[in-house]
Amino acid sequence: MKIDLNCDIGESFGQYVLGDDAAVMPFITSANIACGFHAGDPLVMQKTIRLVKQFHVTIGAHPGWPDLQGFGRREMNLSADEVEVFVLYQIGALAAFAKSAGAKLCHVKPHGALYNQAAKDKNLADAIARAVKNFDLNLILVGLAGSALIQSGLDLGLRVANEAFPDRRYNSDGTLVSRKQQNAIIESPDEVAAHAVTLAKAGIDFSGQRVKVDTLCLHGDNVHAAENAWLIRVALEKQNIEIAAIA
Repeated sequence: MKIDLNCDIGESFGQYVLGDDAAVMPFITSANIACGFHAGDPLVMQKTIRLVKQFHVTIGAHPGWPDLQGFGRREMNLSADEVEVFVLYQIGALAAFAKSAGAKLCHVKPHGALYNQAAKDKNLADAIARAVKNFDLNLILVGLAGSALIQSGLDLGLRVANEAFPDRRYNSDGTLVSRKQQNAIIESPDEVAAHAVTLAKAGIDFSGQRVKVDTLCLHGDNVHAAENAWLIRVALEKQNIEIAAIA
């Protein structure tokens, strides 16, 4: 059995540093880097690309709603055309920094509310998938396991990766519990690690369909991010589960 371990990073602004990206690098295989709309800025993007390359971690774009104040976690309602072009814009921005560092993008994973809305809204999911395809058909589209976003990627001939979240709780239909609810986040690092093993082995029951998980996500802004990453890696390896990048 093989699984990818990814982390949302590069979510800082200038001198304001959110999370400790360098601390999680030794434990992950893929990085989702903010592209400037929900977090990040050109200097942070450049710095994060260099950091990721130093640790030989796979690079992915992490586009979000244009919502710096809400960290991309507030729902928005834009047209499909608008969504397609602003996702394309963000992918292109990060790809430029990757190219300048002698690296390349391997995947795209939407952020926050954009990700969660696309899990249910097929029109929104289709717009995101079109942006990815129009930029590069070889990019992998990462989405909530079993969701509409995954289906949109498959419909357009993209490679996809079904994702699960060890540090988040799930609703009975396989969607994530809203962050507005108190029990949405799993705080205990030991519990997070145990959840990771369960997700890797059993997958997700999404609307009655059992879905195999390809990648597990950690949130770089979590205060326990580095500890979670280390414990998850140890727990997976004890179960003889190989950790390898989705690419």
